[in-house]
Amino acid sequence: MKVIFNKKFNLHADFLVRRCGYGQIKDNKTGQISYVRRLRSDFYPRFHLYINSEDPLILNLHLDQKKASYEGYTAHGGDYDSEIVKQEAQRIYNSIIREGKEGEEEKEGKEGEEKGFWAKLFGKKD
Repeated sequence: MKVIFNKKFNLHADFLVRRCGYGQIKDNKTGQISYVRRLRSDFYPRFHLYINSEDPLILNLHLDQKKASYEGYTAHGGDYDSEIVKQEAQRIYNSIIREGKEGEEEKEGKEGEEKGFWAKLFGKKD
């Protein structure tokens, strides 16, 4: 499932994805970087995310149900449009939009007075 953002962000896509709870992994065979978020303590099932573009930001999301069954094959039990994938895509979308807004507010705050640590943490004004 693709998650597309028409808005340009001042923050790097890698930072935004990590703020959503994803960790970076690198495929040893291809060298391609992607991001995963586990659902349990095991490696599978896990959400798997690729950053396809940064301007506009396009994320490609699916759910890996299990590891590839046969050596040399990349086929795995992946869900691309199930309800859980749609919910995760919405969670990512909301988190990144919220992060982008907070980044804009923080930038505006720096132009005026600096907020203190606790005000930033709890969203209160000094």
